[in-house]
Amino acid sequence: MVVLNKIYTRTGDKGDTALGNGERIAKHDTRVEAYGTADELNCFVGVARLHAEGETDEALSRIQNDLFDLGADLCRPDMEKDAEAEYPPLRMADAQVDRLEAEIDVMNANLEPLRSFILPGGAELAAHLHVCRTVARRAERLATALGTRESVNAAAVTYLNRLSDWFFVAARVANNGGKDDVLWIPGANR
Repeated sequence: MVVLNKIYTRTGDKGDTALGNGERIAKHDTRVEAYGTADELNCFVGVARLHAEGETDEALSRIQNDLFDLGADLCRPDMEKDAEAEYPPLRMADAQVDRLEAEIDVMNANLEPLRSFILPGGAELAAHLHVCRTVARRAERLATALGTRESVNAAAVTYLNRLSDWFFVAARVANNGGKDDVLWIPGANR
């Protein structure tokens, strides 16, 4: 259980922060960038939810919770020491990826295949979902960069990859089932 009775602690005033295992590292470390970007994405999902209803809003709510799980996973290095931890660290699970894939398949079933790339925009919700898509891709790039020097849970990286796909398909759904997608016209303004 998390208890926060004091919001500022002054422990990070010199540019470092504590990870989930208590280790202190620089706030600009790739690990902090990765889970910080997941937090940023969560904020953008919250904005998108202002324009979502029904199942889309419910799915975005699940994604927000998953993004906290993702942050908890990424802020805890040393996966090989998980068994030794006093409390088992929270790690992303393949089931979370599977759920995204199932949701993508349901959303995509009624969409016409794309014949062109699409531009971010259209309906307000679609535009917000495209922002979420690009921030998810940035979080994924940071997580894979981190993975070049430290262990990173493969399910976390896969989740981010699939999540950006989810946002893309959901944006098409928000654009009147793809009918209001804004198509890219190569060289249109030459």
